[in-house]
Amino acid sequence: MLTGEASAPEGLRLYAVGDTHGHLTLARALFGKIEADLARNPPPRHRIVMLGDYCDRGPETRGLIDFLIEQGNHHDMVCLLGNHDQRMLEFPDMADETGEAFLHFGGRETLASYGIDADAATSLRAAGKAFGRALPSSHRRFLDDALLCHEEGDYFFCHAGVKPGIAFEAQQPADLLWIRHEFLQHQGDFGKVVVHGHTPWDRVDIQPNRINVDTGAYDTGILSCVVLEGRDIRVLQTDGPGG
Repeated sequence: MLTGEASAPEGLRLYAVGDTHGHLTLARALFGKIEADLARNPPPRHRIVMLGDYCDRGPETRGLIDFLIEQGNHHDMVCLLGNHDQRMLEFPDMADETGEAFLHFGGRETLASYGIDADAATSLRAAGKAFGRALPSSHRRFLDDALLCHEEGDYFFCHAGVKPGIAFEAQQPADLLWIRHEFLQHQGDFGKVVVHGHTPWDRVDIQPNRINVDTGAYDTGILSCVVLEGRDIRVLQTDGPGG
């Protein structure tokens, strides 16, 4: 099944949102555009699919997760797990180079949003334990409950992508969270159109077999969403710097 042929379930409008990376202001702006879109032309049903990576790089991970939890009271939402979110969950028990990598790739900003100065901690283990104590139970539950993948009609949603040649139900968590080149370079039909984030691009990248919704919000200021309804594909996004 390829784009142009793929269809969302009848009567359901899907909004798939790319990597937010701790940018609460952008998330608020994009949800405002989603709500305006719903008000202009209300569908029978709608569902928002978050494609993961809520933490790191941006300054407001804590506020962003609070916001997403609250939005779940107003919208039918599916929140997927990203590779950064996985590392965030694991960090309280890390004391090796994996923990150092988490901090290097934006984890310092995540910890700071919870009031933890990673550089002031006496050790990596101490920083992890302090973060574990500071992480609200509601945030841990939000991340624990995040799904690895989700299917709707002719679309398969996941954070990073899928391993070519492997059935959806047999995909490994590591691939759903981390895969990149093998997936991106594959030009064949996956069986459904894969909607994903993980790899920043300069636009929403609509390919015959996949749709990449990660427009590098942490760097560009543009957070994007693909709207899937019937066979139609539309894009909503924040205006970016100076917009």
